[in-house]
Amino acid sequence: MRSLVCPITDEIVNERVTRANALITILLIVSGFIFNSVLFFIFLLADFFVRAFTEVKYSPVSYISSRLINVLNFSKKPVGKAQKIFAARLGFVMTLGISVLFILNLGAAALVVSGVLVFFASLEFALGICVGCMIYTYLILPFYK
Repeated sequence: MRSLVCPITDEIVNERVTRANALITILLIVSGFIFNSVLFFIFLLADFFVRAFTEVKYSPVSYISSRLINVLNFSKKPVGKAQKIFAARLGFVMTLGISVLFILNLGAAALVVSGVLVFFASLEFALGICVGCMIYTYLILPFYK
């Protein structure tokens, strides 16, 4: 089996914060369906945009996650920033799809895409498994070789 290859940079982030981001992502998606409101998805879409495409240090979700990790006094665990940016871009695309499908009243399709995103976020939150690295290795990297 090939080893996974992630986008690489010298910049690092705290993995504990990224795992808390995943938990908040799950909670926002579930809340959007419970309250039948696209506003949760739009908020998450904006948050993923900030994380994926800007140089801003904190998005709203990552700011909350960072404060939560500090309050709980968890130690820092460094991880590469590039793979988390790639994962945030995937999250942005998926959340854009969820938002559009929800607005078009295609709830079943939105639920399927949401289920996939929640599954990916659950792997990150519970096990520290970044599906973005798998997608990068098998779907993106072969086109650059």
